[in-house]
Amino acid sequence: MTQAILIVDDDPAQRRILEEVVNRDGYRAIPVDGGEAALAYLEGPGGAEISLVILDLVMPGIDGMEVLKRVHPNKPNLPVIVLTAHGGIETVVNVMREGASDFVVKPVSPERLHVSMRNALKVNALTGEISRLQKRKSGQLTFADIIAPSAAMAPVIRLGKRAAQSNIPILIEGESGVGKELIAAAIQGEGDRAGKPFVTVNCGAIPENLVESILFGHEKGAFTGASDKHAGKFQEASGGTLFLDEIGELPLDIQVKLLRALQQGEVDPVGSKKPVKVDIRLISATNREMLQMVKEGRFREDLYYRLNVFPIHVPPLRERKDDIPELVAHFIRRLAAEEGKPVVGISRDALSMLCAYEWPGNVRQIENTIFRAIVLCDGEMLEVSDFPQIASMVDGYQEAAMPRAAATTATHAPHAIGEAAATDTGAPLYAAQPQQTNTLADFARSNFSDGISITDEAGNVRKLEDIEAEMIRLAIDKYKGHMTEVARRLGIGRSTLYRKVREMGLEVREN
Repeated sequence: MTQAILIVDDDPAQRRILEEVVNRDGYRAIPVDGGEAALAYLEGPGGAEISLVILDLVMPGIDGMEVLKRVHPNKPNLPVIVLTAHGGIETVVNVMREGASDFVVKPVSPERLHVSMRNALKVNALTGEISRLQKRKSGQLTFADIIAPSAAMAPVIRLGKRAAQSNIPILIEGESGVGKELIAAAIQGEGDRAGKPFVTVNCGAIPENLVESILFGHEKGAFTGASDKHAGKFQEASGGTLFLDEIGELPLDIQVKLLRALQQGEVDPVGSKKPVKVDIRLISATNREMLQMVKEGRFREDLYYRLNVFPIHVPPLRERKDDIPELVAHFIRRLAAEEGKPVVGISRDALSMLCAYEWPGNVRQIENTIFRAIVLCDGEMLEVSDFPQIASMVDGYQEAAMPRAAATTATHAPHAIGEAAATDTGAPLYAAQPQQTNTLADFARSNFSDGISITDEAGNVRKLEDIEAEMIRLAIDKYKGHMTEVARRLGIGRSTLYRKVREMGLEVREN
């Protein structure tokens, strides 16, 4: 979604000139006549979409200074560029004191306004991201900071706000990448524990022999290598919130100790002679079918019901596609500013294509996709050709992505996994390199009889990361999302597997 810029000027000719400059730079101009109309727009339902205000200072009735005084206290993060024919030092000082981002003297050159708009929006994007990071780090993130305007997310936010008013245990369910940790952070930020520690633990990323020590702590000399006393995550989170992500990955013996810690409000550090009292608010998350795991004996039933007191299901992105335009706009603003790229928006066709895609990796995948597109983009607007991987999977867009995809994949040789072999009919096959053992290639060859094609329909070599992603996805499906087994079969460490899953934006869920 293109950023909207409000143009406030009582001169119709000046408004038309400014509107032309703004539209030519790739933004969406919204012109209004005078200060009164500007306040009405900013205070109305359309005010939330405004990313920047270009404000004439001298106007009849409500002038620019009065608009600044009334808007800045309510929208302190909204950048305002002030225009005036009188550029005295006192005037500059006054408007800056009232919250203006920049001051431009009339007549305005398009180049000067272009630079001013770009700088103001870039600073605002980075400031907003820093503010969110600071609020998240300090435990003060709220649901207002989460981009979720779709109707499908309304029940999630409503339940989250209710849960925030008590210390009830919460289980957040949803596919990988939907934003479960953000929901957990917002629950803390709107409750009594706001500002207190918010400690996150990814249970699936901890080596099994260290889970107990990391969660509950250990005493000095408790085991080989324990050279110092270590306070576990429970003690770190005491007084605040402990968020246990991928709770279904906990070993059964640790599940017993976790249940006791929740029931007694105390933990037993490894090697300690007495328990330690803790005061935590527990929020758990999973992308698994926990009831199925209970039935199969892989998760304790008593612990499941202890955790699942207040369940919240976060729908996947494919079920809340109304969120996609806002997410795309947010990531473009943030990532373009971080990368120093001149990208200001996305074309209508490209946005339609993104909305048509299913997004198996959810919000995490869309962020990574926008990041890659911004790096690829040579202009100010993201086009379909900047999303070759997505375009190749959405009907009607394959041809537009072909030139970029071909240019990109041509530089990647498949030496890390295997090489292509062709039959007499030209059909691509997958063949591992000679003497290659215990690799992803051997896994694919031995487990998937149909093979994995390393060329696309046009005969171009596919990217190495796409082949690897397909292989990992097939393995996850084959072993029903059991990540320990998937990692063992692929011959890689579990932490490496989780890192690859995150980087590729793959969906991980039990069938």
